[in-house]
Amino acid sequence: MSFDAFFSSSICYGAGAPAAGWTLALPITLPLAAVAIAYATGATRLWRRSGHGRALRVRQALWFAMGWIVLAAALVSPIHALGERLFAAHMIEHELLMAVAAPLLVAACPAAALLWALPAGFRRNLGTIGHGKLLRMAWAFVARPLNATVIHGIAIWIWHIPALFEIALQQGVLHYAQHASFFGTGLLFWWTLLPRPGRQQNYGSAVMHLFVTSLHTGLLGVLLLLSPKLWYPQNAVGAALWNLSPIEDQQLAGLVMWIPAGLVYGGAALLLAGLWIRSSETRAGADALRPG
Repeated sequence: MSFDAFFSSSICYGAGAPAAGWTLALPITLPLAAVAIAYATGATRLWRRSGHGRALRVRQALWFAMGWIVLAAALVSPIHALGERLFAAHMIEHELLMAVAAPLLVAACPAAALLWALPAGFRRNLGTIGHGKLLRMAWAFVARPLNATVIHGIAIWIWHIPALFEIALQQGVLHYAQHASFFGTGLLFWWTLLPRPGRQQNYGSAVMHLFVTSLHTGLLGVLLLLSPKLWYPQNAVGAALWNLSPIEDQQLAGLVMWIPAGLVYGGAALLLAGLWIRSSETRAGADALRPG
C-alpha cells in the first residue's frame, strides 16, 4: 500500500459506500481505539487505588465517553464520507471536532487516567521530560488564553482559504492535518478557558475570548452564507443528491458555522459569566466577614 493510499480518508464500507459508508481507515480507527483502551485501563487503575472522589471520577468518565463518541462519530460515521461530497456535512464534522468533542474531552480531565495506563517507568520518564525548561516555556506560552484563542482562530481561517481547503480534499495527509489542527487547537482553546479549581480569577478573560471566537467564526459563517461565489466547488459534487444546488450547500454550511457553533461558544460564555458573578459575590461576602 502506498503512502497516499494509507492516509486516504475515503476507505468506506456500508450501504451506498463511499457516499454514505463508514470510514475505517487505520490512521483514524487505530488512534481512536488506542485512546479508548488507554483511558479505560488508566481509569480502572486509578479507581482501584482510591475510593475518594468516586462520584467526580464517574462524571469525568461520562464526559470522556461522550467526547470520544462524538469524536468517533465525526471521523468514522457516514458524516465523514458525506463531508467529502457535501460541504454542509464537512462543516458539521468540523464543528463536532472543535465545539463538541474538544470541550467534552477537556472537561473529562483525562490526563491522569491516560498516564496511569502507561508502565510506571515510562510515566517517570514522561514526568522528567515534562519538567524540561524549554517544554515548560513553550507550554506556558501557548496555554495563555489570548495565545490559545489566536492559534485556534488562525487554524480555522487558514484552512478555509479556498485553495488550501480544496488541496486538503485531494491529499489524504493534508486532510488529516486539517482535522488534527482543528481538533488539537480546539483542545488547547477549551483547556485554557474551561473552569478549574484555582482559576476563578480567569473567568472574565475566558468570557471575552469565547465571545471573540463566537464573533469571528460567526463572521466566517455569514460570509459563506451571503457570498454569491462558490468557495469550494470540489466539496459540492454530491449536493444534487440531496436536492441542493452547490451554492445552497455552501449557504447551509455557513448557517451551521454561524448559528449552532455560535450557540456553543456563546452558551459557554454565558455559563462562565454566571460562574464569574457567583465567585465574585462569594469573594465579596468573605471579604465583608473578614475582621478589619
